[in-house]
Amino acid sequence: MSAGAEPLLAVDDLTIRFGGIVALDHVSFDVPEGSILGLIGPNGAGKTTFFNIITRLYRADSGDVRFRGRSLLRIPAHEIVNLGIARTFQNLELCTRMTVLDNVLLGCHHKLATNPAYFLLAGLGWPGVGGRERRAVAEAEEMLEFVGLSGFGNRVVQGLPFGALKAVELARALVAKPRLLLLDEPAGGLNTTEVAELGRLIQRINQELRLTVLVVEHHMNLVMAISDKVVVLDFGSKIAEGTPREVQVDNAVIEAYLGAEEDD
Repeated sequence: MSAGAEPLLAVDDLTIRFGGIVALDHVSFDVPEGSILGLIGPNGAGKTTFFNIITRLYRADSGDVRFRGRSLLRIPAHEIVNLGIARTFQNLELCTRMTVLDNVLLGCHHKLATNPAYFLLAGLGWPGVGGRERRAVAEAEEMLEFVGLSGFGNRVVQGLPFGALKAVELARALVAKPRLLLLDEPAGGLNTTEVAELGRLIQRINQELRLTVLVVEHHMNLVMAISDKVVVLDFGSKIAEGTPREVQVDNAVIEAYLGAEEDD
């Protein structure tokens, strides 16, 4: 992003409360286009809450979140993907009795069913609908190959290894062709080898697909290896922001993760 250019995502003074508990407290930061930004913090820091505000599952009490200069806070949840934002979930959200390919095709739904009569036209075998569906299948298969699941399309999701399930969900997000990809704890449940592979895949997504990536993750080695910038939350407040190196040596971050050292 050139100097002075509008960030892809701008978070301004964002606050949300659940009852009397503050989940996010006047949080502000920018996500430059083309970057990988790591959003980290201890459990309960407000990271997933932030994702849920962006995707309109939660309503903020005050502040703003702007995507490409447009406020997201009054956009209906079903319109977020049309703007160019896709996400994965901390807890896998897959249809386990469907095939891998059909799960990934769900990421194309907003592009296929644009006409209110789509399902009627599909049932009638309308030529334009058939062509659109064939293109969607080709795109889904391309994304499956990209995430390392070539040949898995006809497999039923139920019973697949956990790492493969994570890859299916990632392919579903990618096939939506977003500008901004939100990854909510993508390394959760993966072994050391799988985490290393995931890091390389996220970098490929950023570089080859030219996607901006915002990743929430507890796996610190992964975040520090792939992120251009890191933002740290603790109890809903931003306590640090900077390069991975700057954040790693920040006293507030060390205290949040390790606890304050007791006086002698």
